[in-house]
Amino acid sequence: MSSNAPIHSVLTEDRVFPPPADFAARMHGTVHVPDMDAYRAMHERSIRDPEGFWGDVAKGFRWFRPWDRVLEWNLPDAKWFVGGTTNACFNAVDRQVEDGHGDEVAILWEGEPMGAAGPEVRRITYRELRDEVARCAAALEELGVRKGDVVTIYMGMVPELAVAVLACARLGAPHSVIFGGFAPQAIVDRVQDADSKVIVTCDGGWRRGSVVPLKANVDAACERLPEVRHVLVLRRTGGEVAMKPGRDVWWHDAVAKQGTGRACEPVDAEHPLFLLYTSGSTGKPKGIVHTTGGYMVFTAATAHWTFNLVPGQGQVYFCTADIGWITGHSYILYGILPNRVPTLMYEGAPNFPAEDRFWSIVARHRVTHFYTAPTAIRSFMRWGDAHPARHDLTSLRVLGTVGEPINPEAWIWYHERIGGGRCPIVDTMWQTETGGHVITPLPGCTPTVPGSCTLPMFGVDAAVVDEHGKELPANAGGLLVIRKPWPAMLRGIRGDRQRFIDTYWSRVPGMYLAGDGARRDQRGCFWIMGRIDDVLNVSGHRLGTAEVESSLVGSKLVVEAAVVGMPHEIKGTGIAAFCVLHPDQAANAGEDLRRRLAEHVAKDIGAIARPDVIRFTNGLPKTRSGKIMRRLLRDIAAGKETTQDTTTLEDFGVLAKLRETDE
Repeated sequence: MSSNAPIHSVLTEDRVFPPPADFAARMHGTVHVPDMDAYRAMHERSIRDPEGFWGDVAKGFRWFRPWDRVLEWNLPDAKWFVGGTTNACFNAVDRQVEDGHGDEVAILWEGEPMGAAGPEVRRITYRELRDEVARCAAALEELGVRKGDVVTIYMGMVPELAVAVLACARLGAPHSVIFGGFAPQAIVDRVQDADSKVIVTCDGGWRRGSVVPLKANVDAACERLPEVRHVLVLRRTGGEVAMKPGRDVWWHDAVAKQGTGRACEPVDAEHPLFLLYTSGSTGKPKGIVHTTGGYMVFTAATAHWTFNLVPGQGQVYFCTADIGWITGHSYILYGILPNRVPTLMYEGAPNFPAEDRFWSIVARHRVTHFYTAPTAIRSFMRWGDAHPARHDLTSLRVLGTVGEPINPEAWIWYHERIGGGRCPIVDTMWQTETGGHVITPLPGCTPTVPGSCTLPMFGVDAAVVDEHGKELPANAGGLLVIRKPWPAMLRGIRGDRQRFIDTYWSRVPGMYLAGDGARRDQRGCFWIMGRIDDVLNVSGHRLGTAEVESSLVGSKLVVEAAVVGMPHEIKGTGIAAFCVLHPDQAANAGEDLRRRLAEHVAKDIGAIARPDVIRFTNGLPKTRSGKIMRRLLRDIAAGKETTQDTTTLEDFGVLAKLRETDE
């Protein structure tokens, strides 16, 4: 069978959850998209008349000079709000102060260490944030940063990380945030590619009660980075660190002395706002370029719609991501601050000092919106219901998921145990490259289906097509594409035009390729079936790994699963499943349980999807952002040593244990 054959897809989900009847009342009467008729009308207009639609949305932002034209599209290059000038920091922070909201909380922060009196908590108002950002911007200027210079930021999840990001935007200096879990070599690669001369870091960061040596990692990287002129260092943990004279400066020395008068630099709408490097491959990291105007408008607007954010009504929004990833960029900072709802930043791990840390945060701060990854939800399930049960979670109004498809059974657990059956779940599909949500339910509007990200965001013309761009019928798996430009789409890969074209625009002519296999069900809802690279060709049948994983978790015997391909002398590709058992099944690990699970998958999807190998494990190899590193599992399943990048691996012990035994 050709590799162009449809992806086998018969796993169905019949449970549909209408919007809660009391959602509007719980939102103080404000639902931005109140029903499906409103959604359909808005989406149809956004596709038919994108310039009119986004022009109207953009009027809600401050522009130093109005745009001449909303969209200029020369495939694959888009320009949004052409000729307009603005500043993302101004719209996130300064505008709120000018409009009389300076005393409202912008950032609510909680540190990881738990002292006798509880955790360290800071509440930073918009006025305080504006002043500290202005001081930081002035300090960066004093260190030689000018408009257009890329500043590298490698910090823990402290408020000063947000300050540094916004200070760069204030200057028109693109920021390149490197996740604090990366090793020195990853810093070297990214600094060199960005041609960055200034790095902002911390002495260290707290993670599970230990100090992550951030400054030491920067020092190790700088041994191979003679071009770095200055390192600005925040004192967070108080540990001893080496300070190189002439290069290294303390934050408290360089920033505190500055005045607060540094205004926001007007920049062109297409001026680069930031670089963000994708990780996980063995090749050179891709520096995804996002620009100011379109990204600013799209992230704030999608946050407004997706989470139904309403300022002044006591909402508290908590996204558990790190700002080192796109989720933190878009839905901790740039999308949330303009909506004038406090954004909660948490410094540390979800299981320190105990496995109920997130739920204690929700209860302590009366969080209304909670946004996390499916892999975290599966960990919560494995840790047990007792942890959320001991906390008051009744403040929650909207739950969200991000990062990968969520298994239906994990969705149900999240809905019942965390949301109490009363909170709509927004299962958001998007990428570093898309800048913001491209497929997602809208709370109070969209009927939700466990495991499905449902319907496209406004302005997003998403489809499931074959290799020739022909749209496929319901439940036929194919390639997920977006057929028209949207404001927050990437503008390229830094320094590599051909890679940009080859990766996103070549396989399906004229369409953006998301890199995911997908299908639309009979309701029109989208289901993400896994990365194209994770689609298995088993005896000529193409299977989506996400559906096999969902079937395993749906057995109620497994709390987390990862499925990969493995060499098979008859089928070509066999199916290997790595399963974390439900705690009450751990004693049953053995051949009988393997057989039961294999039969369950065969009954759910078909005999072709029956796993050839099932391995039980106490944990799966994951990045610090919580994504399962399936490429490492492919090497293990094939019985070979990995030569792949493991710098983002959270726990090397998991990998070692998987290699030790077949059990």
